[in-house]
Amino acid sequence: MPFPNLTSEAFAALGGPNLVYVRPIKAAEIMADTPVETIRGFDLKPEQTLYAVHRADGERLAVLGDRDSAIAAALAHELAPVSVH
Repeated sequence: MPFPNLTSEAFAALGGPNLVYVRPIKAAEIMADTPVETIRGFDLKPEQTLYAVHRADGERLAVLGDRDSAIAAALAHELAPVSVH
């Protein structure tokens, strides 16, 4: 990391508090770290690609089924989405 003394809060502030990033994520990753009760009723296949919205510090805010929905959700909450691959 180029700035080892930079806290995650300070890093997040660099891009502005409303900056979020959208990235593809496999459903298997969500299934591995989400309580079963939370995802019960969803038809997820481990290899399925979903789209996660993250704050600049990496905190995952939401997971949606497609990129357009993820961007729309961010915009609806007055956030500024950027894509990462």
